[in-house]
Amino acid sequence: MSIQKFDRRTVLKLATALAATGLSSCLPLAQPGPGAGRSARSLPGRGEFVIRGATVLTQDAKTGDLARGDVHVRDGAIVAVAKEITAAGVPSVDARGMICMPGFIDTHWHLWTSVCRPIIRIDNPKLGYFPVTNTLGRHYTPEDSYRSVRLGLAEGLSAGATTVHNWAHNVRSPAHADAELRAMRDTGMRGRFAYGPAQGMPDDQPMDLEGLAKIKREWMPNDGTLTLGICSRNVGDSTNLLRGNISIETARKDWGGARALGLPITMHTSGPSPIKFLDDAKLLGPDVQLVHPLLTTAEERKILRERGVSYSTSPTGESRRPAKAGVIQLGELLEAGVKVSISIDHTGSYGCDYFQCMRILYSLHQHRIGARVPLTSKRLVQLATLDGAVDLGIADRTGSLTPGKRADIILVRTGDINVAPVGDPYEALVTFAQPRNIDTVIADGRILRRAGEFTALDHAEVLTQAAESAAALRARAGWA
Repeated sequence: MSIQKFDRRTVLKLATALAATGLSSCLPLAQPGPGAGRSARSLPGRGEFVIRGATVLTQDAKTGDLARGDVHVRDGAIVAVAKEITAAGVPSVDARGMICMPGFIDTHWHLWTSVCRPIIRIDNPKLGYFPVTNTLGRHYTPEDSYRSVRLGLAEGLSAGATTVHNWAHNVRSPAHADAELRAMRDTGMRGRFAYGPAQGMPDDQPMDLEGLAKIKREWMPNDGTLTLGICSRNVGDSTNLLRGNISIETARKDWGGARALGLPITMHTSGPSPIKFLDDAKLLGPDVQLVHPLLTTAEERKILRERGVSYSTSPTGESRRPAKAGVIQLGELLEAGVKVSISIDHTGSYGCDYFQCMRILYSLHQHRIGARVPLTSKRLVQLATLDGAVDLGIADRTGSLTPGKRADIILVRTGDINVAPVGDPYEALVTFAQPRNIDTVIADGRILRRAGEFTALDHAEVLTQAAESAAALRARAGWA
């Protein structure tokens, strides 16, 4: 069978032709989504195509991996994965010389801070990530929130993320939440929006549960790509006063309000571990995700496993913390049977690179624990993909290339000079790959990047508007 080049031009041409004829069985045009009565920006349609000739890493034990294989996608879903797929008349994506794998799933990212990167300095404590975002965060408009989230997601797409947990701990009003959700929808990625408090909010003030309920009514359910939860302020931790520290009584109100709406909860555990404290208060359960596993004890890890609590580790940022803050406890968590996933945390003082996250985890694991707790390249790729879906409760929809799941897929070039020649594909991903090697990103069947370029996002507009918001925030804060 001949292989047809299926690039951005082909997508747009086919979509335009189908719009003219009124057909919708192949590459349908995107329809407006829900949320505050506003229509979504145009996205590529969820069409039908076959990815051909790739090295297929499925993260599915039953399907297994293929040294050379095809993946058939139709209307946003994976139809088949096989060595060779016959589909007459269906456009093909030429993936020879590429690894086809699930998209990365980021389980904790403060997207609202993305526009602060021109101001943050790593060598000046007064202009570090926390003081800058805490100060500027109080001056955000909904438009700033939209632009910042869109900037972060654009970088995430370029780094191979197809799902992002938007950890929004600067929701200054329901309008700000709406703006962040619109940015997520307009980008086309899958994700959870974690509705949180606002920067500078008094510790004894419960979160805006009425605003949370309003957002749930207006946005949920949607087409299935976006879900909702809350992010809590720290409980029992006074080490980072800039981010808030609430009492157990306030936590009961906030967490109880979320649970009454059927929403999951996430919380940082930087500083002294609050796990025993939370368990004694009967607040832990499978709807809870904790972030930054640095100081847990064996007793606490047993509690986490028994309660079904998951942990998100952000290795790039965590590895920069002082020794007294603890160590990344990936080996201990895996050994204890605790659910673990990977996240980028923020991109205010470093870039989004999931390959680097896997490398850091491997290096620190080898330095601290070594072979006592085996950690393979394949297991690291699972942490960055399927385990993220398990953490976010969406493993029935994404995280592996399984027929019936949604098509969240990336293609990674193996012929680039920093990767080739390739032996074991997992080794190539963990040891050598970089975001610039990612050729194609598909989220829910939509081709959002092809040949390293966006198919829908306006790159120049994203950067220009982000820079405008950064300058405006500086001016409002009196830093101009």
